[in-house]
Amino acid sequence: MDSAPQSFAGRPVVIGAGIAGLTTALHLAPEPVVLLAKASLGSDCASARAQGGIAVAVGPDDDPDDHAADTLAAGDGLTEPGVARRVTTEGPAALAELVRRGVVFDRRADGGYSLGLEAAHTRRRIVHASGDGTGHAITAALIAAVRRTPSITVLENVDARRLLVRDGAIAGVIATREGRAVVLPARRVVVATGGIGGLYRETTNPLAAIGQGLALAARAGAALADMEFVQFHPTALDVGRDPMPLVSEAVRGEGAWLVDGAGRRIMAGYPRAELEPRDVVAREVWRLSAAGGRAYLDARQALGSRFADRFPGIAAACRAAGIDPAVEPIPVRAAAHYHMGGIAADAAGRSTVPGLWVVGEAAATGLHGANRLASNSLLEACVCARWVAESVAGAEMRPWRRVTAGVPPIPPPSDARGIRRVMAERVGVSRDRDGLRTAIGALAEFAFDAGPAADPALVGLFVAVAALQREESRGSHYRSDFPRPSSASARRSFLRLADLQHAALAMVDRRVRLEA
Repeated sequence: MDSAPQSFAGRPVVIGAGIAGLTTALHLAPEPVVLLAKASLGSDCASARAQGGIAVAVGPDDDPDDHAADTLAAGDGLTEPGVARRVTTEGPAALAELVRRGVVFDRRADGGYSLGLEAAHTRRRIVHASGDGTGHAITAALIAAVRRTPSITVLENVDARRLLVRDGAIAGVIATREGRAVVLPARRVVVATGGIGGLYRETTNPLAAIGQGLALAARAGAALADMEFVQFHPTALDVGRDPMPLVSEAVRGEGAWLVDGAGRRIMAGYPRAELEPRDVVAREVWRLSAAGGRAYLDARQALGSRFADRFPGIAAACRAAGIDPAVEPIPVRAAAHYHMGGIAADAAGRSTVPGLWVVGEAAATGLHGANRLASNSLLEACVCARWVAESVAGAEMRPWRRVTAGVPPIPPPSDARGIRRVMAERVGVSRDRDGLRTAIGALAEFAFDAGPAADPALVGLFVAVAALQREESRGSHYRSDFPRPSSASARRSFLRLADLQHAALAMVDRRVRLEA
């Protein structure tokens, strides 16, 4: 096992190179920082796939308080009000910073931002770039900025496998690069590894998004929060691709309808119709699919021949599947898309383990509550990255000493293929006690061994146990056996590895085995 260059000693290490990780590294400048990317910069990254845009209160009829109110409403009683107001207030400044870094957002003829509407927003406040290419545009600009910043050392194709802990605090990162193990000594580590969609059979996330950062943190002793809240996007392009291409909510914001095979509107009976919160829409799409039907997104009347101009990326994905959205409905289904849960963190991104911070989708600060408001994720990544960087830079530095002993064996590369079915079928859009107990028994057999499925199964187990313990339906968490919210359960959930082991072992059914 190789040691990292001595020049890295004492530098903060950022694990993950999506928008949250890139922005954190940039805000740490001019302090030297090491940025770890599991692949090459910009590839296999959920940030680059973001289509809808970034939610910011910059319209003439909008303000951050209204934005915060919509965030609280979508969060279904679990959003932290102070966090929501602070993030939405900082939104315009974060947007201006992206412009300074070279992101070209779409604008109207008068120079103002072209603002889109998405579900559960009461105002048009979605700022987008290149139509549906916002994530790609922001990621590209940030990568260019990182490449120009001499204080940032980028290590590409590096897979973080474990965090070193000494005396109850972070001491380093164990990783692999080109098949060789390497130890990076670090007293300050930031996890920015994204979400968990790759744990599910149907997902819009990169397949590498399997919650690796959450597993790192949990095994280091950190508390995880709100793990049961997984957001399923109702309109993933249903053409047999894995992962599934996303059909942005902004398409419904422009007036597209959800219909069944006979052309009947699925959401006609709801006050906001297609612009109900995502969990409501996703459940209706899922119910249709579960009953043997198929859902379609019909944009013919709303956009017609203008579809490709407004959504060029989505139009290209449709055309590649032999579908012309200007003249025919788009087949869609619900798919795992975003995780509101993650590593428990305060507003500065500090976890419960000294020396460990978290930012972006991997963090659970209480911003999203039980259901993320559409396009608040890019906002969170950009705003919170500055606060995390300020906290990291201001942290008291303990003396660094070389890591020479007690380094655990490096685990094998993670492989989630064996658990995707059980997560989709038992811990998906609709859950119940029997299904969750079955999932827990199956996942527990993998989570506590040393095989390649251990870390993905551990993260899935956190989701399943938290879902079993929440005996109500709230936001994205729907229990068919507890279909209504409970005032007694209107609180966030927190779990540590020890809690998980106790809960899982009490429920394991050894007769259950996962199919390969």
